[in-house]
Amino acid sequence: MNLLANILEQLINGLTLGSIYALVALGYTMVYGILLMINFAHSEIFMLGAFAGCGVLALVPGLPWPIALALAFVLAMVACGFTAITIEKLAYKPLRKAPRLAPLISAIGVSIVLQNAMFLFHDDFLGFPSVLPLRRWEFGQFAVSSIQIIILVSSVSLMGALWLFVNHSRLGKAIRACSQDRDAAELMGIPVNRMISLTFFIGASLGAAAGILYSLYYGSIKYNMGFVPGMKAFTAAVLGGIGNIPGAMLGGLLLGVSESLGTAFLPQASWKDVFAFAILIIVLIVRPSGLLGERTAEKV
Repeated sequence: MNLLANILEQLINGLTLGSIYALVALGYTMVYGILLMINFAHSEIFMLGAFAGCGVLALVPGLPWPIALALAFVLAMVACGFTAITIEKLAYKPLRKAPRLAPLISAIGVSIVLQNAMFLFHDDFLGFPSVLPLRRWEFGQFAVSSIQIIILVSSVSLMGALWLFVNHSRLGKAIRACSQDRDAAELMGIPVNRMISLTFFIGASLGAAAGILYSLYYGSIKYNMGFVPGMKAFTAAVLGGIGNIPGAMLGGLLLGVSESLGTAFLPQASWKDVFAFAILIIVLIVRPSGLLGERTAEKV
């Protein structure tokens, strides 16, 4: 394979993986934007979405693949959305006026509980149902698979729908108002608690969709599968500018592409994570607020 074809193939691989990171990163960045907290339990929502999607697909083996996959997406996203709302009510809401470290520790605790609960359910790799038609289109020495196309189209569609919702709907404007100033938003009649719950629901739904897409790509799921993608998605959110929705999308895509190119051109494939996080360190040294983050003064 010549150099150009190899670069093009790695770009497609990187965009495919990066779009999944971007979906997960949106959950981190939306919650941080409205509550200024890092929801480390979000990586387990990603895992729960994969298991929920696997369960749905296993129950409907005779349906055509577009209907079965759509059903898996909808049910997993709704289930994970309400799970996230429940977690927020039980583990985060009582700590809103506590120091920032308290909800962070609570989020880590929730993550451990969810991971161990799934460990009791199934403690080893579980095959994800292969429902997609496996096709491959070759353009000379460059090839694209049907799974990559479906992942890219699904991810871009979800990110586009979120952007339209946040910027062109009443609820989206209410969420942005709560993100800017919760007290002022409440004085203007916006139900802040409902907007926070809606934010958790949307972020968890995107995380669940990402879990299904990730499982389709790799073909298996496990109780601890959310840890590494979750950390990389959090890195993507910081890279793009934590709290910034377009920044999370950009950060995810950049991280996926850098990881894929690192795998192809570094001496050892295991160095891909080093390469990706090295880019993060360089960006944060040059621009601490992230690529699209705004530099704001700290209130004292």
